[in-house]
This record gives sequence, structure tokens and C-alpha cells, in this order.
Amino acid sequence: MELETTINGRRVSLTFANGEFLAETLRRYGYLSVKRGCNTGSCGLCTVWLDQRPVLSCATLTARVAEHQITTIEALQEEAEAFGRYMVAQGAEQCGFCSPGFVMTVLAMKRELSNPTPEEISHYLAGNLCRCSGYKGQMRAIQEFMEVE
Repeated sequence: MELETTINGRRVSLTFANGEFLAETLRRYGYLSVKRGCNTGSCGLCTVWLDQRPVLSCATLTARVAEHQITTIEALQEEAEAFGRYMVAQGAEQCGFCSPGFVMTVLAMKRELSNPTPEEISHYLAGNLCRCSGYKGQMRAIQEFMEVE
């Protein structure tokens, strides 16, 4: 199968197998920041934006992204690096395997919510799993990052 879409601001044509999920397609096309963790839509490692909203690419059929805008962390380097500095300052950086999906979710949250409560942050991040941390440092980093304009 084949479709036209936009990835990171560039118009592209994607060839994919019937029933193929977006995570697999994106990785095959070189977007290696899109990780595959659980393949069940419960860990958040595969998070990308579809029309500026976070989605789990392991649970999104490639056939559904025709004429939509897909954003991966490769297109958000400056913002991702800025948030990364907050993570480092709070001692919240870990192994990094979950980082791309986690950062994509945090950046989407910053666009969507203003002055969120800790409960709202936790709710927004509910689908992102990190096996390295207890989330306290990450929560501090997110709260500080969200306050910056």
C-alpha cells in the first residue's frame, strides 16, 4: 500500500504493508527515535504527534495517517533539549530508552495545558512508563518546565 503524508514538515510518500502500524513504518523510514516497547499501547515509548496531538504509533495503523501531519522528536530538537536541561538539573535523567516518547508527551502537554496541577500532569503522563525512576525527579523537572514561558 502507499499514501501521502507529512512527517516533520516534509511531504512524503510511504509504502507499507496492509495492517502495518505507524511505529514500524516510521522506524523503517529512519525515524529511529520512535521506540517499540510493549506493542500494546501501554508504555508510551512510541509516542509521536498526529496533527499536533500525542498518539501511540504502535497502536495507530499507517493507513490512517494519509494527509495528516506526523511529528517525531527529530523535528523538536530545541524544545527537547530545553526540557532535557530541566531533567538534568533535577537529577531525573535515566537510561534514556523511554525519553523520546516521554519528551513528546511533555512537549504536547506544555502546548495544551497552562499551569497544570501535579494531578493533571500525572493524568497526562499516565501512559508513559519508565522502569528506571520513581518519577519524583521527573515530576519536579516537568513542573519547572511548565512554568517557563
